[in-house]
Amino acid sequence: MPQPRPTAAPPRKTSWRARRSGRGVLAACAVAVAAAAPAAWAEDSPSADDGVTTSYGFSNFGALKYPADFAHLDYVNPDAPKGGEISIWAQGTFDSFNQYARAGVPAALNTIGSETIMTSTADDPYGLYCYLCTTLEYPKDLSWVIFNLRDDVTFQDGTPVTAEDVAFTHKLFLEQGIVEYRSLVEAYFSPVEVLGPHRIKFTFTDAAPMRDRVGLAGGTPVFSKAWFEATGARLDKSTKTPFMSTGAYMLDSFDYNRRVVYKRNPDFWGKDIPFNVGRNNFDRIRVEYFADSSAAFEGFKSGAYTFRNESSSQTWATGYDFPGVQQGYVKREEIPDGNVGTHLSWVFNLDREKWQDVRVRKAVEMMFNFAWSNRTLFYGFYQQPDSFWPGTDLAATGTPDAAETALLQPLVDEGLLAPEILTEEVASPPEQDPATNRPSRRIMRAAAQLLDEAGWTTGEDGVRRKDGQALDLVIIQRDPLYDRAINPFIENLGNLGIQGRLERVDTAQYVERRRSGNFDLANQAFDMSFEPSGGLEQWFGSKTADDSSRNLMRLRNPAVDKLIDKVVAADTLDGLKSGVHALDRVLRSVHFDIPLWYNDKAWVAYYDIYRHPEALPPLSVGELDWWWFDPAAEDRLKAAGALR
Repeated sequence: MPQPRPTAAPPRKTSWRARRSGRGVLAACAVAVAAAAPAAWAEDSPSADDGVTTSYGFSNFGALKYPADFAHLDYVNPDAPKGGEISIWAQGTFDSFNQYARAGVPAALNTIGSETIMTSTADDPYGLYCYLCTTLEYPKDLSWVIFNLRDDVTFQDGTPVTAEDVAFTHKLFLEQGIVEYRSLVEAYFSPVEVLGPHRIKFTFTDAAPMRDRVGLAGGTPVFSKAWFEATGARLDKSTKTPFMSTGAYMLDSFDYNRRVVYKRNPDFWGKDIPFNVGRNNFDRIRVEYFADSSAAFEGFKSGAYTFRNESSSQTWATGYDFPGVQQGYVKREEIPDGNVGTHLSWVFNLDREKWQDVRVRKAVEMMFNFAWSNRTLFYGFYQQPDSFWPGTDLAATGTPDAAETALLQPLVDEGLLAPEILTEEVASPPEQDPATNRPSRRIMRAAAQLLDEAGWTTGEDGVRRKDGQALDLVIIQRDPLYDRAINPFIENLGNLGIQGRLERVDTAQYVERRRSGNFDLANQAFDMSFEPSGGLEQWFGSKTADDSSRNLMRLRNPAVDKLIDKVVAADTLDGLKSGVHALDRVLRSVHFDIPLWYNDKAWVAYYDIYRHPEALPPLSVGELDWWWFDPAAEDRLKAAGALR
């Protein structure tokens, strides 16, 4: 199902469920599940008659971590108390509760109440488990899947969930979902059949990627058909309330552009099932809105909200010396992040003619000095993400091995790739001098030569021109947080004869300009998964280049398209890794982005009124999920004047 439209927030750690949903073509919502493939099962899970397997879960590579009769997830406190409030921040404004529409700016956490037929866990990178279903059935060829839905699931208004609601929601996304989703997925399904009140069948066409099939169907969120019909709401229009869903949290109150509050549903259908033991512990989740990250940090210091995911290395290094920290009222933690690292970049708009020459893009890329930025601006906290799968064994390294070569050689033979891809080291950002922002003379000469070869020559005024047009570059940004990295980069561009300029825009303009392609460089955070599949089409495929929330660079590359097909078709883990290595290598050779930085840790700060299990899972911090509230600690902080 379609991934929610980005809201251009500062780079923060993506929800583990949203991140993992990249395995499928697209996630349905913030709690979406991933695509999967023909399974290696837990020994006691499946039964098979007449070639049809019935099971409680599905996995691609390896057995499911949890058995059918597990009591609770390993990483939760099953005795965690319920109660209290946790509050976080969001940037900008909001005027809608519909994450899926182009119109409007959606409120933070607007999909918090959405649930899907199947779910995943934060400690099993490949497993899918029945959640709104009891079992699933499928044949060996995965030409269809049947879900036997639970008969005790209710929407937040107390009405029962049936297979009709599932079929309605599926049809809703196919008819009203964003174009980038429909263009990929509408050809994957034959009509969905309701076989009974709690039994539904998804039949797939031959076009549907094999490893995505169960995940695409199981990732379907469930909205109330009756609610949509009664309200007249549409998926492609902004809404004043969230869609009627089944989840543990529902909208409590909101004040446009200031705050939104969600409350725990006391009648939540799933509060006692094993998947939810020790979870959904807060009575309320409050989101406070701020114009920018600086204002938000001041708000945190004053106690306007109580939990902060820190995204600024400067603030993390120097900002936490206020009295609340000094007196022990505010805690700080660095928590290892086991996800694929987020590849934060500035991406070129390849629809603009001046950026269609790879020599020009490479020259511009050389002007960003990460080594100096990291030492001088970021306190050495970051790493530069040369790969789109940084920090994992999916990243391409060195020269191609035999398995990669077997994938790349036919593309060279077809003339889609230069022969050098088979013999040269994988492309990486140039090594820079950390002692000074200005690139070395060697790098400056190399960049100048590339521009000269591309026809952009320097005039008497020091500005590079081609056919009378100056080479200018506009970076759009909405948060001053990035100025300290952008301004030195612009200075280096000027030394090369490129007229760089930063344009500050508000949230609505930022979203619209990214969508419409009104930029030269724009931020993009590439969140890949451990099991990439059909979702790669949205990130990098030619099919989505005209209108995509992910393929902002408008990449249209036949070699990339063919390699995506190879990755999607991989049916072994070794085959998947080889395909991703080859794809990563080719993506990096195109130089459509300027890799910035990534962090392999989550930085969190919070008022000392929350507790969490001692051992957190590798794929999520889970502060809104399996942390809990300590009322006695809150009383102490209020008595000390540390909290309002």
